[in-house]
Amino acid sequence: MAAMCNLLYPPNPALKRLHSPYLRSSFFTHPPYLTPTNFTAKPRSRRQVTVQSNGSNSADAPDRLISAVCYFYPFFDGIQYGKYVITQFAPMQALIEPLVPAIRVFKSFPFNGFLVFLTLYFVVVRNPNFSRYVRFNTMQAIVLDVLLIFPDVLERSFNPKGGLGLDLLMSLDSTVFLFLLVCLIYGSSSCLVGQLPRLPIVAEAADRQVL
Repeated sequence: MAAMCNLLYPPNPALKRLHSPYLRSSFFTHPPYLTPTNFTAKPRSRRQVTVQSNGSNSADAPDRLISAVCYFYPFFDGIQYGKYVITQFAPMQALIEPLVPAIRVFKSFPFNGFLVFLTLYFVVVRNPNFSRYVRFNTMQAIVLDVLLIFPDVLERSFNPKGGLGLDLLMSLDSTVFLFLLVCLIYGSSSCLVGQLPRLPIVAEAADRQVL
């Protein structure tokens, strides 16, 4: 229990930046053909084909697993927002307990979150060798993590010691944590069964980044 409490008060997270990737499709034309029984050349017929590398939303087992694991990133990075919920509800402690070793590794170095962000964005999202399914889910996880900047700034600016202010802060933190937990469960479970999860707030932003 002491180890879990320590994980709920991590070092200050590093600021993150997003850079929009841009992919373009290539267009090819098919050459005409001659009919064996007719020596008169027929007019050229042009057909335009859009080529998209790994552009399908379908996914095989490795793609599903990679996508499911990505949703643990924002949850681990925002675990501190659950300090009130986890310490007050035993079932929530039982749910988080198996994840404590992984959370401890993630929080072991202050810049681990930022390094994971860079890895996911530049190695996965901007890599056309990965399917669009993987890149879209990874981008959703990244956008969700970037949004954690706002409650963090609000918490630093508004740090009451008691009264109504503390109640509001506890409500904010608990809401953020529960939202991250729901996104983790929904996103990971959908990926494992091969469906494409679309998280509220972040799905549209992820669509614009992954073309």
